[in-house]
Amino acid sequence: MAILRLRSQPFFDDKNRAFWILQSAGWAGYLLLRSLGGLANGMGLLFLVPSFLNTATGYSLTLLMASIFRRLINQKPVITWGVSIVVLVIASAAFSTIEVWAHATFYRPGEMPSGIQFLGAILLDFSLLAAWAALYYGINFYLLLEEQSDQLSRLELQASSAQLAMLRYQLNPHFLFNTLNSISTLVLLKETQRANAMLSRLSSFLRYTLVNEPTGQVTLAQEVETLKLYLEIEKMRFEERLRPHFDIDPAVSRARLPSLLLQPLVENSIKYAVTPKEEGAEISVEARLAGDRVQITVSDTGPGLNDTVNRPTYSTGVGLANIRDRLAQAYGADHRFEVQGERGAGFGVMIEIPFTTEEPKEPA
Repeated sequence: MAILRLRSQPFFDDKNRAFWILQSAGWAGYLLLRSLGGLANGMGLLFLVPSFLNTATGYSLTLLMASIFRRLINQKPVITWGVSIVVLVIASAAFSTIEVWAHATFYRPGEMPSGIQFLGAILLDFSLLAAWAALYYGINFYLLLEEQSDQLSRLELQASSAQLAMLRYQLNPHFLFNTLNSISTLVLLKETQRANAMLSRLSSFLRYTLVNEPTGQVTLAQEVETLKLYLEIEKMRFEERLRPHFDIDPAVSRARLPSLLLQPLVENSIKYAVTPKEEGAEISVEARLAGDRVQITVSDTGPGLNDTVNRPTYSTGVGLANIRDRLAQAYGADHRFEVQGERGAGFGVMIEIPFTTEEPKEPA
């Protein structure tokens, strides 16, 4: 199991381990190729000694370069590249000096070079170290870019979650104000028993809704149960004038949607359909499966959009604007929010969302 976990771990998750693996593998490959090249050119086994010495030199120099580059990578570009080139030239000169000295010591002991002759291999050594430096910066810039991209994604998710929480919390005071106002009216009318019953149902409703996270999702069945609790509270005020009706296809009862998404629609119907009409109105909540989509309709038999006196606009108040924003946050463009204004009598809103039964995973 430990081996499987190790294999599944991304290579650059531990940057220190990845550096040592690449550093050792790279210079081991250099030693192997250099040794094979010398043997193929008839240099004999003695060529292995300067090859080992050159490899150790390159290994050590690049460790020093890595230490310097690590401090330069977050500096201004002019400092990063300027100092890096200077370091690269100095390292190449040191590499060439040791390489020329090693070759002369083992193959021309009587012709020891001097002065500028020690820089005889600087072109090849500069190319080698420049390639190493390019690889080092390339990998590290890529990792920095990935880190910044992950951080940006986390910030966007946090901002989205914060906005969803804000939109969800926006509903609670809006609903509480209306309900408490009704309770206050009952108290003024000295209808204590009804006021107590409404307070009890309000407590149950709030307890039920606060169990869910503001940014979380619930099943459609849970959302309907929440609506029924809410309507029981409003039923205390409107009695027979409020006539709710639910028609929920069992196939979509497990579909998930943002919690308290439908409550503002029902509240909107109560405000504009039930309240102004002496005989009240019917409020219907329907949900059905349409392919891989869930269609939810909340409608009423109150004044339609054409009744500009009783229902001047379908975007008044917090409710509908809140739902639009929450749908955009939860589904992006993958949803429909349609006001059904051509119903003749009454008013309706249709919401169409993807049919999903699994709760969205939290970001790591």
